This record gives sequence, C-alpha cells and structure tokens, in this order.
Amino acid sequence: MLLKKIKLHNIRSYKDQEIEFPEGSTLLMGDIGSGKTSILLAIEFALFGLQPGQKGQSLMRNNETEAQVKLELEIDNQTIIIDRKIEKSGKSMSQTETRIAINNEVFEGSVTEIKNKILSLLNYPPEFAKKTNDLYRFTVYTPQEEMKQIIMESNDTRLNTLRHVFGIDKYKRVEENIDLLTSKIRQEIRLKEVEKGSLEQKNQLVKEKQTQLAEQQLKIIEVDKEANTLTKIRQDKQHEIDELTNKINEKKKLEYEKDKSEMTLSNKREILNNNERELKILYEQILSLKNFSFDENEITLLKSRIKTQEQLLKEANDNYIILITIIQGNESKIKELKFLKEKISSLDKCTTCLQIVNEEHKKNIASKASGEMAMLELATNEKKEDKEKLSQELEKTRNLIDSLKQSLSEKEILKVKLESLKEKQTKVSLIEKQKITIISDMDLIKKHIQSIDSMLENFKVYEKEYEIKNKEMKEIILRENNVMIKKAETNKEIQFLQRQISDLELEIKRIQDIEKKLNYMKELEFWLNNKFIELVLYTEKNVMLKLREDFSQLFSEWFSVLVSDNITVRLDESFSPIIQQSDYDIEYDYLSGGERTAIALAYRLALNQTINSLLSKIKTRDLVILDEPTDGFSESQLDKMRDVLSQLKVKQLILVSHEQKIEGFVNNIIRFKKRDGITEIES
Repeated sequence: MLLKKIKLHNIRSYKDQEIEFPEGSTLLMGDIGSGKTSILLAIEFALFGLQPGQKGQSLMRNNETEAQVKLELEIDNQTIIIDRKIEKSGKSMSQTETRIAINNEVFEGSVTEIKNKILSLLNYPPEFAKKTNDLYRFTVYTPQEEMKQIIMESNDTRLNTLRHVFGIDKYKRVEENIDLLTSKIRQEIRLKEVEKGSLEQKNQLVKEKQTQLAEQQLKIIEVDKEANTLTKIRQDKQHEIDELTNKINEKKKLEYEKDKSEMTLSNKREILNNNERELKILYEQILSLKNFSFDENEITLLKSRIKTQEQLLKEANDNYIILITIIQGNESKIKELKFLKEKISSLDKCTTCLQIVNEEHKKNIASKASGEMAMLELATNEKKEDKEKLSQELEKTRNLIDSLKQSLSEKEILKVKLESLKEKQTKVSLIEKQKITIISDMDLIKKHIQSIDSMLENFKVYEKEYEIKNKEMKEIILRENNVMIKKAETNKEIQFLQRQISDLELEIKRIQDIEKKLNYMKELEFWLNNKFIELVLYTEKNVMLKLREDFSQLFSEWFSVLVSDNITVRLDESFSPIIQQSDYDIEYDYLSGGERTAIALAYRLALNQTINSLLSKIKTRDLVILDEPTDGFSESQLDKMRDVLSQLKVKQLILVSHEQKIEGFVNNIIRFKKRDGITEIES
C-alpha cells in the first residue's frame, strides 16, 4: 500500500486542505501543535473509521457540523479512493456517508461493510476484522507514547497484546475452547452415565412385557374359539329365522290379498248402491216426461216473433237516438242565442268594424234572437214529447222480447228432455244388467275372502315361533358382541404390549449406542485434556520462542544503531526489554529520556519487521509512519537517525518531527504553518 494524497475538510485545525504523498521518505515538518499528527489520525480514520471509544469531536473542527476525509492510495496497481464523513446532529456525532472507489468503480455500504472491504484489500487475516487496528498500529503507525506504554505494561498484558498483534492469540482461544469443550463433554458423560444406568431395568421390563404378551396371545386363541362357536350358532339361528320370515311374508301376502278383496267388495257395494239411486232417479224422470207433449212449430213461431220484435226495437232505438241529437242541437243553439242577446245588450262598438252600435240596432238583433229562441224551444218541447212516447214503446218492446225468449227457452229445454227420454230408458236397461253382474262378482269375492281366512288360520303358529327365535337370536348376538369386544380389547392389549416392547428394544439399542459413545467421549475427553492441550501449549511455546528470538535480535540490532554506548538490550520470556551495561541490569526508569525513546523506537521497528515477516502477504509492508521518533534525542542520536532511515527498506516512509536536522535525512519535506487556528501547507 502506498499513500497518494489526502483531502481534509473541517478536520481538527484544517479547514480545506489537500496533501500529496510522494514515494520515498517524506518529512512532515512544523512547530509543535501545527497539525502534523492530525494528518496521521485522518489517514487511520479514512482506512478504519472511528475506533471503539473514539468520539467524532476528536477529529471534527470546533464549531462545525460536518467533516470529511478523502484518502487516495494504491494497492497492487489499483487506485483506491476512500471517502468518509462525520456529521453532528444535536449533541451527538456519527459517521454517515461512507464509500470506496476501486479503479473508479464505486461501492457504498455501512461502516462495517466498508471496513471489511478495506481489510480484504490490505490482505489482513480475517480474524482481525472484529479487532481494533493493532495490526496497522504496530506495522504502519504507532504513536511513540503508546509504544513506551507497552514496554511499561505488566507481563500478562504485554503478552496478550503481542499475541493479538502476532495473530497467535488463537492458541489461547484453542485452550479456552478445549476447556469449554471438555467441560461440556464431562457434562454429557454424566448425563449419559445416568441413561446407561437404566439399561438393566429396561431389559427386565422387556422380559415382563414379553411374558404378558404370551399370556394375551393364549387368551386370544380361546376368545377366537368362543367367537367362532357363537358365530356358527348365530348363523344356524338366522337360517331358522329366515325360514319363519318367509312363512310370515306369505301370511302378509294373504292378508294383503284379503284387504284388497274386501276393498274390492266394498267398492262393488258402493257401485251397486249408486246404481240403485240412479235407477230411482231415472224412473222418476221417465215417468214425469211421459205427461208432456211437444210441437216443433211453436219454437219456429216464437223465433220468428222474436226476430220481428228485435227489428222493431232496432228501428225505434235509431229514432230515439235521432230525437236526442235534435234536442241537444236545439238546446245548444238556444244557449248561443242567449249568450248573443246578453253580449249585444252590453256592446258599444262593433268588434269587426269598430263602429258604434246604436240601441235600435241592438233591439232588432235581440228581438230577432228572441224569436228564434221561441221557435227552437217550441220545436224542442215537441221533440221531447216524442222522445218520451218512443221511450215507453221501447220499454214495452224489450219486455215483450224477454217474455218471448223465456217461452222459447222453456220449449227448447222441454225438447231436450223429451229427446233424452230414450237415452234414459237405454241407460236403465244397462244399469239393470250391470247390477246383476256386480251381485255375481260380490258372491265370488266373498267366497275368496272366506278361503283366505281359512289359510290365515294355519299361519298363526309361525308368528309365535318367530318371536321366540328372534329373542334367542338377540341373546346370541349380545353374547357374540361381548366376545368380539373382548377379542378387540385383547388384540389392543397385544398391540400395546408389542409397541411397548418395540419402544423398549429401541430404547435399549439407543442406550447401547450411548454406551459406545460414552466410551468414545471418555477417550476423547482424556485425549483433549492430556494430549491435545499439551500439543497446543507446546506449539504456542515454540512459536512464541521463535518470535521472541527474532524479535529480540532485531530489537538489539536497532538499539545498537541508535545507542553506541556499551549498553545492550534483549527480550525476556514476557517480551520485556532487559537492559544491561557492563553485565549489570539497568532499570528502564533510570535511563535518560533519549535512551528510553531509543528503546521504544527500536522495539517499534523490531516489532514492525517481525510482524511483516510473520504475515508476509499483508499489503501495508511498504509503508511506515513514525510520529516524533526522536523525542528527547541528543545531537549524536539525531545523527544516527540517518542510519536508521537508510536501513528501513520501505517504499514509503512518513516522518512527523519538528527537528530541523531530520530535514537532511529525507527525500521530501512538507512544511505546515498554523495561522489564526487554521493549518496550511507552506509553499
């Protein structure tokens, strides 16, 4: 990974600033507090976002509501641009917009998603995804004070930190997981021991159930025999009942035949009675008709008279209508003349010519109208008298016609009655013959009924026998049902016992399998606790030993470059610096400030090389950032920094320092100046 440039917006003392990073060694030069370290914090923020416990206000410029860092870098010839923002909402600050562009292909996502993508690009091991940025801190950029703090930490804290950085804390996790696993295995062993203890009890229970099953199987054989015997008895009894049922059915047929014959006999009696009544009526009708005589000419004469009178009625009716029309016309004219007379008497001017109408003219017109009215009234009264006379004549004619029609109707009815006399006489003859036939049929039916009664008498015995057999059949069916219920209950008990035995056998098989697993789990627990854990501890010890040897050698070499006095350093088993002078151990606190800084820097450079060697495929091995690495150095130690920088074989080295002497040791210098609280690059 190589840094290309970074853009800062409202980051600490920066308002809007872009900084380019060339390859080789670059010195960020400026007074204390000029904003050099802010750039390093911004680079880390761009790569990994806010860290646990880190607050947005530690990066955002005072009195601002939003800040942004845009970092451009190169990884495996790919141009990567990371863009992160912080926004203030009320009293809280949070990361908002986060995106990454890889060769101009933009990806947006959550803070975690972008961090995971960057870790993947840097080829950091997956287990570092959920950790803090220790791997970056100890291979690329570590504030010098933090390195001194590691040196001063307790042995356990230092070892745990280095295990984490080296990526070998997995051995400790393995130990913890083995302890957890063996604890669970022991718990499972205890549970399975309890289950195993019930094996003998379940075997004994199976034997008891098998004995009960044998008893029930013998019982079912006896029940089957009893059921078969009762079934045979029921079938025989059913055969007897069927025969009796046939006899009873024959009796029912005879009874039905008797009922039908009696109904026929009753119908015959009814017909005979009806014939008697009809004959009586016919004889009376024949006798009454013999006293009447009939002349066809009387009907013809009556019809002729009715026709004549109807013609006269029509003519009179037409005249009556004409009279009414004349009377209505005259009355209408009289009304018009009265209206004219009243109108002319009140008229002053003619409505047609508009000339004044004199009184004489009005009198002439009124007189003429009165004359016409008198003539019309006279003619109307005469017509009314004619109308009254004609109305009386019409009434007489209608009454005469009704009387004639009544006579005609009576004559025609008499004619019909006389014509039906022969039919009645013929019908009397037919009824008399039918009467004889019916009486003969009734005699035959009576004889048939007597024959059926005689036959029915013989069937009475079967009904009583049927009742006895049917009662016996019900008792047999009840006994058979009880036996079948007993059989079903026994079969159910057999099935239940078989199911219990099957379940017990499966449970026994399961417990036997548990016993096998139990033996395996005991062997596994023993192997994990006594073999595997030793192997893990041995492996961890050897890895840590090799790391300590390499780390200690590099630490000693870097320290010898920085301090030429007869002071030597090495690391003990807890990776703590052992400082010796003339074969005497020296406490860290008794060293000068420059010597303590030299130890911290040597520890830092040695750690960087050790990690990069261990994790050789990580993409940050070409970049080293040193923040105030010469704090407290003497002039002679500052001179030795030239050798340190020349021996750091990295493509890109960034130093933060306010020491002017360092300017001669680097390829590039970027100078910073703070004016009115805003940091800018000096041109």
